[in-house]
Amino acid sequence: MSNDSVRPWGHYEVLQESSLHKVKCIWVKPGSRLSYQKHQKRSEHWFIVSGVADVTLEGVEFTKQSGETVDVALGQLHRIGNSGTEELIFIEVQTGTYFGEDDIERVSDDYSR
Repeated sequence: MSNDSVRPWGHYEVLQESSLHKVKCIWVKPGSRLSYQKHQKRSEHWFIVSGVADVTLEGVEFTKQSGETVDVALGQLHRIGNSGTEELIFIEVQTGTYFGEDDIERVSDDYSR
């Protein structure tokens, strides 16, 4: 695992990328969550592989189980977390015009980034 894919909440691996899309496998540690964020240049589709995902989408909170999906529209505030005791694993498919990590606009972050 490369150092640039390690985060305080877990880690990710880029499975595929092109000028049209990027696909990541993301592992979230129990008790951790990603920042509440939005993107100006991409939308995301999440497929929950294992664990229970705590999702916040534009202020609405809900859970998703293994086999379920979440669609995050361009510019939509979103967060995914893991309040369970098992690791959360999900696949993220990004589509849009740009997929760099600097297209993250954080509104709230547990790790002061």
